[in-house]
Amino acid sequence: MIRLDIFSDPVCPWCYVGKSNLDRALADTPDHPFAILWHPFQLNPDMPREGVPKRAYLEAKLGGKARVDAIHERLREVARAAGVEIFPDKAPIVPNTLDAHRLIHWAGIEARQSPVVHALMRAYWVDGRDIGDAETLADIAADEGMGRTETLRLLASDADADDIRARDEDARRKGVNSAPTFLIAQKYVVTGAQPSETWGKIIAEITDGQEKA
Repeated sequence: MIRLDIFSDPVCPWCYVGKSNLDRALADTPDHPFAILWHPFQLNPDMPREGVPKRAYLEAKLGGKARVDAIHERLREVARAAGVEIFPDKAPIVPNTLDAHRLIHWAGIEARQSPVVHALMRAYWVDGRDIGDAETLADIAADEGMGRTETLRLLASDADADDIRARDEDARRKGVNSAPTFLIAQKYVVTGAQPSETWGKIIAEITDGQEKA
């Protein structure tokens, strides 16, 4: 198997679109060579733990209501082209995603990482849920076969918080400066929400190379 390390944040719309494109390519090639590992890259690492009101935050950051509306419409168009629907105005809060990344880490221990990442992204971008809220995260964990009570217990502690922050900082030191960023075989970097066709070509090239080796 070939490692595919993905640096992402559930509140990044391009990460959701990029994952959807990758998922389509993987579904088209069930015997694909990738072993996928998800890594933290917080878009807003200094966000208050309780989050902030989303619309006011975006309008202040991006330059007003009209600008945000235009960006959201573009996001909807790009998402539809990737085969998914997103609702950028639905979530009332921009959360701090440290706890979401802790959940992704714990899901990896239980071999449930990709389903949990998908559930987190869908919860935020489709259902408009606050994925900084412990109860919401515990519900998502339970829906994906993890223990709800244990997840709540861990979230109430500082378990692995320093590790997540350190991994995020380490990724930035090594040159990861945007999400999503894909690292193939710990050698080759692909950035952005690449089309499924691009992933299909990458998979074909890797598979062809393996067959010739």
